[in-house]
Amino acid sequence: MDANSGYDRMKELKEFDESKMGVKGLSDSGITSIPRFFVHPPETLADFKKSSSTCTNIPIIDLSSIINSKDTDHRLKIVEQVKEAAKTWGFFQAINHGVPISVLDETIHAIKAFHDQPHEVKAKFYKRENEIGGVMYTSNNDLYRAKSAAWHDSLQAWMGPEPLKVADLPRICRNEVVAWDKSATEVAETVMELLCEGLGLEAGKFKELTFLDARVLVGHCYPYCPQPDLTVGITSHTDPGVITVLLQNHVPGLQVKHGDEWVNVKPVPGGLIINAGDFLQIISNGEYKSVQHRVLANSSKESRISIVIFFNLSKWKEDGYYGPLPELLSPEKPAIYRNFTTQEYIENFYGKGIDTKSLIEKIKIQN
Repeated sequence: MDANSGYDRMKELKEFDESKMGVKGLSDSGITSIPRFFVHPPETLADFKKSSSTCTNIPIIDLSSIINSKDTDHRLKIVEQVKEAAKTWGFFQAINHGVPISVLDETIHAIKAFHDQPHEVKAKFYKRENEIGGVMYTSNNDLYRAKSAAWHDSLQAWMGPEPLKVADLPRICRNEVVAWDKSATEVAETVMELLCEGLGLEAGKFKELTFLDARVLVGHCYPYCPQPDLTVGITSHTDPGVITVLLQNHVPGLQVKHGDEWVNVKPVPGGLIINAGDFLQIISNGEYKSVQHRVLANSSKESRISIVIFFNLSKWKEDGYYGPLPELLSPEKPAIYRNFTTQEYIENFYGKGIDTKSLIEKIKIQN
């Protein structure tokens, strides 16, 4: 409790959590000021006001030539583009990736329909425990671990490695979630092949290492926020896994850090955003980079919707360790990260609020 003001933060957090209404419920109730535990410190908010004036968007890569053709020269060009984007940006937008726009639109519509339901209907899916597996709806995965809450709600479904019981998904978006998992995984497989080739590995190496198998789908909703200058949609962080595939509607808000600048990511119709996670940076021995990104609180009356699938490995090495791939190491290019255990990886993610490259910093070999 704040002794000076009589403000009991934990009590307010619990009341919000136990109401199961999420920020969408708060927004729909017509509030004009946000609860205090959503307010971020001035230094965070000052940084959120900075965005790039020189960069207009992340790289856009057209995959049509490899989806529709076996032309080797075309493929080499795309491999080079993907490699360059993963090295210098950690992000790119894929267009002409083989998934029909109708499927993208249906997925966005279905996730929006879930979040638009009355909170009493969504409440039966509301959970706080973060077990691996199953389906949960929640507001702020790290509500009790983060210093300040963020203005978003999420529907989360573990799609693999154990097949999800389809009946566990909310009926309103069930078919679309299953279909999107299949489509996004196909895109992720294509991208992982290109990333492998960019490292000089066999195209199927990441698939063989089970990097497509552990998948969690998260449907985020960033509803209208009455005081967007006081809070954030999602705080600045890097993703912990191998790669992430993100589908978003036309409401902006995503920003990516490039050098010292924050770049506004403009949604491209039919585009999918791909980004590298910390795990990919480690196993590529720093060749590919995971990059900070964040989402602004939404000042638009229309909700921002994003559907993210995080891809991760399901099978660790027999000794329980992981680190830079041995094929990428040589006397000229020694490992810059030490090996780490499954336990370290999981504890690092679930032991605190979302953050930036904390595992990478822990396992970096100091020269």
